[in-house]
Amino acid sequence: MNPFRVLPAIALTVAFTVPGQAVEIGVREIAVAAPERGRDLAVAVWYPAEAGGEPVLVGDNQVFKGTPASMNAPFSKGRFPLIVMSHGSGGRVQGMSWLAAELAKAGFIVAGPNHPGTTSGNSTPADTPKLWERTQDLSAVIDTMTADPLWRDIVDPGKIGVVGFSLGGSAAMEIAGARANLDDYARYCDTYTKWDCAWFAGGRAYVNDEAVEVDKVDLRKIDKARFEQSNLDRRIKSAVLVDPGLAQAYDEQSLKEIAIPMNFINLGSTETIPWAVIADKLAALTPLGTYASVEDAVHLSFLPECKDGAAELLKSLGEVDPVCEDGGSRSRADIHSELISLILGAVKKDLL
Repeated sequence: MNPFRVLPAIALTVAFTVPGQAVEIGVREIAVAAPERGRDLAVAVWYPAEAGGEPVLVGDNQVFKGTPASMNAPFSKGRFPLIVMSHGSGGRVQGMSWLAAELAKAGFIVAGPNHPGTTSGNSTPADTPKLWERTQDLSAVIDTMTADPLWRDIVDPGKIGVVGFSLGGSAAMEIAGARANLDDYARYCDTYTKWDCAWFAGGRAYVNDEAVEVDKVDLRKIDKARFEQSNLDRRIKSAVLVDPGLAQAYDEQSLKEIAIPMNFINLGSTETIPWAVIADKLAALTPLGTYASVEDAVHLSFLPECKDGAAELLKSLGEVDPVCEDGGSRSRADIHSELISLILGAVKKDLL
């Protein structure tokens, strides 16, 4: 399966109103200045809330179940740790709402950008390897959340973590201090023809929700200096990395020098976890690394729960990936429950 396959535009709805539904979690949509991008970032923020606001289902659409929250609800009193969140390639941060809401309920503020160039409906192979852009996005979100008058009084600037999935896991790796090696990555794609490597070779991209044909990406022509630069942001004190991409391309010495807890999670068992994201050796190389795997899960189990009939709908629209299928007898809700427990346990240990 290709984790960089872009879901149809039908799956892009952010939220809709839920009349009369009580919620405990606030959510706001903000714009964050990103000078390196030459544009603002669209950022979703979940937070501990008091009563008020407009009940919505974040991420709800014809395919995926949304998560209850209260749009523009008043802030709860106090200061809270901040978690910046990075979605997978071809995804959107709203698709991580099932996790973000639980983190907010537990006393965290969660802020995630939709990364230009690798977001559902606007995703290209050429933009995918530019991890320095994603880390800049996350640092820009931290800048805003710790300096903007709306947020700075409720964010604890000394307690900031990052959670990333797939390509977002790569961004989380790098903002925590890992550096990637371009030659290693190119050699990996010389022999591995699935997942990210298939995306680079496939000749297809998505622009304004339309499929377009593009040239093959030659990884050896990527800006080597930028690809291999350090993107460390020392404000990050904890990282959770779920099926992190570029698993075969990180510089080992850079992993040995990471000074913060690195909590790695793979979706699946030893026999089923793809080479592209296997993380047990990464965890062993980081001084404060931990490792867990989630049985009966697959890479796409990190997506939201599917609605009844969603698999058939996606098939009718030409979707080839088994978006709504998991790896065993467990439901996606059960898999999510285990993931929530693992991730909450990690960030509570590191930041509370």
